[in-house]
Amino acid sequence: MSTSFEKFQKRRVITSYFSVVLSIFLVLFLLGILGLFVINSKRLSDNFKEEIVMTVFFKNEATDSVTTAFKSELTTAKFAKSFEYVSKEKAAAQHKKVIGEDFMQFLGVNPLQNSFDIHLKADFVTNTEIAKIENRLRKNDMIADVVYDKQLVTMVNDNVNNISMWILIISGLFAFVSVLLINSSLRLAIFSNRFIIKTMQMVGATKSFIRKPFIQRSVILGLIGAALAILALIGVLAYVETNYPNLDILDNQLAIGGVLLGVLVLSVVITWLSTYFATQRFLNLRTDDLY
Repeated sequence: MSTSFEKFQKRRVITSYFSVVLSIFLVLFLLGILGLFVINSKRLSDNFKEEIVMTVFFKNEATDSVTTAFKSELTTAKFAKSFEYVSKEKAAAQHKKVIGEDFMQFLGVNPLQNSFDIHLKADFVTNTEIAKIENRLRKNDMIADVVYDKQLVTMVNDNVNNISMWILIISGLFAFVSVLLINSSLRLAIFSNRFIIKTMQMVGATKSFIRKPFIQRSVILGLIGAALAILALIGVLAYVETNYPNLDILDNQLAIGGVLLGVLVLSVVITWLSTYFATQRFLNLRTDDLY
């Protein structure tokens, strides 16, 4: 009979430990995902901004020396991330490929102009900065026109600002809820030992002596949950890097290391504090209140 009871107790303890580790793992994993998203949100928004193209068209009388000089100017320009020279012959071939017909057969001439497709650096993709760049380029007498999607630039910047604000709000709320969830799991685990805590106190054990094994156990469970969360986060990073290499998500290794270290530190801090206050609560209860 006693053997069966002992087995039941062991199973209950193991189940309790498993539920605590699982809750810590899930919470820390989701917090880590959110942290990785936050540190890469600027990179994602920058990548999107840098896909916006500014096209500079040259007048027909512009010579090769003019375009060569402009190319040299772009090479040293702070605002240009990359650029491509598109001759009017190449532009005609692209139009033919898109439309499916050779429009020059009907017109007899190529009405298109030589141009440069410029991808701006993300910091310059704002209405103010692009307007400055446009004004600067238009001072060149050989430039016929400067074209870019103004509405898209405005929409991207407005959405990036709104998304950044909501990310901060959600991060704060999620961190608060995460602490509450881990705290609840640990308090439930300690609640099952409330009679042991009170018995130890009644036989003369000090509060620090009683708290110590509970805190040590909780911290160990927290470290196990954190280790599982870190392994899962590394798996997610490897998956994203393999399937979406253009994001270069692993380039910022220092920030990624900071997030992983933060997950580890957070597991220790939350489990230590939660266990400390949970045991303190039962230590301060009267014996009658335990029931």
